[in-house]
Amino acid sequence: MTEIPSPGLGTSGNDDHEQCAATVESAIEMGYRHVDTAQMYDNEAAVGEGIARADVDREEVFLATKVHPENLAPEDVRRTVEESLDRLGVDRVDLLYVHWPTGAYDPETTLPAFDELHDAGATRHVAVSNFTPALLDEACEILDAPVVANQVEVHPLLQQDDLRAYAHEHDVTLVAYAPILRGEAGDVPELREVAEKHDATPSQVSLAWLHAKDVVPIPKATGDGHLRENFETPDLDDEDVATIDAIDRERRLIDPDAAPWN
Repeated sequence: MTEIPSPGLGTSGNDDHEQCAATVESAIEMGYRHVDTAQMYDNEAAVGEGIARADVDREEVFLATKVHPENLAPEDVRRTVEESLDRLGVDRVDLLYVHWPTGAYDPETTLPAFDELHDAGATRHVAVSNFTPALLDEACEILDAPVVANQVEVHPLLQQDDLRAYAHEHDVTLVAYAPILRGEAGDVPELREVAEKHDATPSQVSLAWLHAKDVVPIPKATGDGHLRENFETPDLDDEDVATIDAIDRERRLIDPDAAPWN
């Protein structure tokens, strides 16, 4: 399995150029080694600037971006990925995602374009986002390059048992967005209970639970305090994990049907 550094830094919504660049720079110098962006986020240039400003060698930073659903026709994949590399100021990314299997996505034509970019060295690895097990099976059949990751919404209120089982069986890393419930982890009594035990915050407990499940979280943060909080998480024991596993409520925070390309 390809090792993806954990936790990563999520940058969705951070489209203020200087704030984003400063956050990325601070996170890397704090110890983060995985930065996640996307064409859709409109911040690739800022992310690239932050990586360049950090006093850490570029090769030590695992950089991921995603192709916008509207850009998934093969000719657009090739063109817009070159534009992404230019904005990021790099020759290649470490991970290139299909952002959503919708919009212009056609597995028979989109995925071979990702293979071409992989073969050409524009990306070290190929990944998908928001894919079900059935869509993952289809992608794995078509792609020559292995699918190394599937980025989806995962947190204690959306535990994604089927996708976690698939990932474990097929050597696919599950990468979690919205891992701290968009800042609402403190609203979950079970997370507060475990947090009190460890003198931690509910957000840290949510991230620690994901680590225990071999899921790579990519929490968003600005400011050194929140960056450090997300980076330093407690070690949960089996009882803690079981407490969170037993949560029987489910809440999805991201509604794909509300996306503008639908």
